[in-house]
Amino acid sequence: MARLLLSVLVVANVVSALAVVQARHQHRQLFVQLSRLERARDELNIEFGRLQLEQATWAESNRIDQVARDRLGMKFPEGAETVVIRP
Repeated sequence: MARLLLSVLVVANVVSALAVVQARHQHRQLFVQLSRLERARDELNIEFGRLQLEQATWAESNRIDQVARDRLGMKFPEGAETVVIRP
């Protein structure tokens, strides 16, 4: 009886040790994945900041006015060119 109990305890100990090894391995894999995802998040945040800055630059009213004058040939109308329509 004691021999059977000892055998069961040894098997349980080995199974427990294997479960610990498996859990540590999974933890390491998940930690590496977390590190990769955090790095990707940081890179995306940097890119988002750059894009916001670029959008603000392109949307400045002075820049829009300059593009309208240079590329499209637009200008403000003179006083005589302005027509007021009343209902």
